[in-house]
Amino acid sequence: MTKRLFSILTVALMGTVCAVAQDKPVIKVETNNVQLVFKVGDNGRLYQSYLGKKLNNDADLKHLPRGIEAYLTHGMEDYFEPALHVEHSDHNSTCELKYVSHEVTTQADGAKLTTITLADDVYPTQVKLHFATYAGQDIIVTNTEITNGEKKPVVLHKFASSLLNLNRSRYFLTEYHGDWAAEVAMSETELNFGKKVLDTKLGSRASMFIPSFFQLSLDAPATETAGNVLVGTLAWTGNYQFTFEVDNNGVLRLISGINPYFSEYTLKAGETFKTPDFIFTLSDSGRGTAARNFHNWARNYRLKDGKGTRMTLLNNWEATYFDFNEEKLAGLMGEAKKLGVDMFLLDDGWFGNKYPRSSDHQGLGDWEETKDKLPNKIGFLCKTAREKGVKFGIWIEPEMVNPKSELYEKHPDWVIHLPNRKEYYFRNQLVLDLSNPKVQDHVFGVVDRILTENPEVAFFKWDCNSPITNIWSNYLKDQQTHLYIDYVRGLYKVLDRIKAKYPNVPMMLCSGGSGRIDYEALEYFTEFWPSDNTDPVERLYIQWGYSSVYPVKAQCAHVTTWNKESDIKFRVDVASMGKLGFDIKFSDMSKDDAEFCRNAVANYNRMKPVILDGDQYRLVSPYEGRHASTMFVSEDKSKAVVFAFDVNPRYREHLLPVKLQGLDPNRQYKVKETNERGNNYWFNGRTYSGEYLMTVGLDLFSTRRGLTSHIIELE
Repeated sequence: MTKRLFSILTVALMGTVCAVAQDKPVIKVETNNVQLVFKVGDNGRLYQSYLGKKLNNDADLKHLPRGIEAYLTHGMEDYFEPALHVEHSDHNSTCELKYVSHEVTTQADGAKLTTITLADDVYPTQVKLHFATYAGQDIIVTNTEITNGEKKPVVLHKFASSLLNLNRSRYFLTEYHGDWAAEVAMSETELNFGKKVLDTKLGSRASMFIPSFFQLSLDAPATETAGNVLVGTLAWTGNYQFTFEVDNNGVLRLISGINPYFSEYTLKAGETFKTPDFIFTLSDSGRGTAARNFHNWARNYRLKDGKGTRMTLLNNWEATYFDFNEEKLAGLMGEAKKLGVDMFLLDDGWFGNKYPRSSDHQGLGDWEETKDKLPNKIGFLCKTAREKGVKFGIWIEPEMVNPKSELYEKHPDWVIHLPNRKEYYFRNQLVLDLSNPKVQDHVFGVVDRILTENPEVAFFKWDCNSPITNIWSNYLKDQQTHLYIDYVRGLYKVLDRIKAKYPNVPMMLCSGGSGRIDYEALEYFTEFWPSDNTDPVERLYIQWGYSSVYPVKAQCAHVTTWNKESDIKFRVDVASMGKLGFDIKFSDMSKDDAEFCRNAVANYNRMKPVILDGDQYRLVSPYEGRHASTMFVSEDKSKAVVFAFDVNPRYREHLLPVKLQGLDPNRQYKVKETNERGNNYWFNGRTYSGEYLMTVGLDLFSTRRGLTSHIIELE
């Protein structure tokens, strides 16, 4: 661009700012029940005037107050946390954004997209605020584009995806935190003056300590069925940050986006930086409605193959760990067929020759079949699985490397590690540098080679067991603060290539459990692994926590030997509230237990459409006592499945009937217990109206024995 043309465009842009701002439009972003309203002030800036229940009379909008600036910038007169901090090429860090224009279009998926363009009238910096609305699900997806119109690079110090303002009497933040095998522990805190920050600095395994979603109750703590609550999550497979700041007037600013920690990003002349999606819903009827909004939206618009089915499976890990050969695996495939599941999944330990993968200390990165374990390679396993009547899936961890590997020896420059300090290892491994296109080719090649040579491979379990440590990129050289962001972008480039070439191959998103879960990754993965902790009691809490935002269709739930005090029925019933799998040695089971599992798989396959695609109603929280109950209702309300668990009931505990939800009050429902193993409910086989079941309820916790479970079908 010539200097003269650049000057003309800059002057034209400034003129547009002044001219259009005089119109002072009111901009509505709305779903069926939620409305976000913006106004342009006399000074030309954009203000968020309202966020709440939809106002159906447009004439009322003029009465709304101007509100708080919609996208606060650093260096101006506002005294609170900014959404944007740009350091211009002359090192001036101020930015004053004024309204230019807005437009409403329709996306390919049918969502209405409102784009509001803002610009600085001193520096040629442009910001576009995008809001995609999914009317039926009451979901709003927002992100921001920042364009450098200067002739020299600028530095982005902060670059939020979204800033929302809420003016309520009180605020109660529910966050979910934990660690490996102790994920999504729920806690609620009232927010008062000052800032509360939820963030992560772990890079590749960003969600290991705290997943990227929250619930914010307004005015009073919300329950499952009552109260105002905003639920939000960031679709970014890396470091994120949520900042909740209550100001001196009691207004709460919610800023979401990539964590700016060690992520100052240099934007060249003419370049645009696009932030990840912040996705949120607002419910005035409690947490349950908000969760179902997310579930329905995900299945219809975001989750890979969201409307498709999911395969049940048998994993070999607990049966063999690293100690297996072709004969052992063939035997397990036979067990998978007898069990009635769809697929056999081969876990870690199948690769490496110079450094055979006999433990997690070596071999990672060398993706060739170990000759003494698998002399006939993956092709033989695919053939054997086909002959046994099941599909074949396989475990990979292509972003990682053991220092004791041929890959590390050949390409140390591909590894994220410091050039002048001793390496630190998390789980005996390091992270490959996905900012490097050669590394991207390598990671894509792991999947491409397996599928090219073995097109019958039907599933990948994609693991990611280490956060980014030893923060240094040999590829980025003098742009080290780009590493956290460019790593994630490099991952997406790899996943885009896989999805383009192999669009129908399902993959599980695994990360030592839940170290990596978000709605951008789930555009590429059909499901995720919530936790390595498969104790069924713990899973009641873990699966409850994740269902706040993610549908059970995306949650893998496996039956294992964890918590042997619970019987096989309790473990199977808990796992049936998700995408069912088994990771257990059936040859060690009693004949009766093995037969129960076979029947349970058949029952699950019958109930699967309701469980995976129905509306989820969380009836009794494990956090609130010694029991838990969840139900699923088909879209047409003709069928439902109810799960009930007596975890640790007390002697002579006062128990009330559990009121069901989501049914048609005018229909009659026959109640039938399934997966029964003695001790059936007294009401088994009876017929009730939907009104009775939702008003009076059923005595689901009448057994008064610990670690007992029941599954009830309503039809």
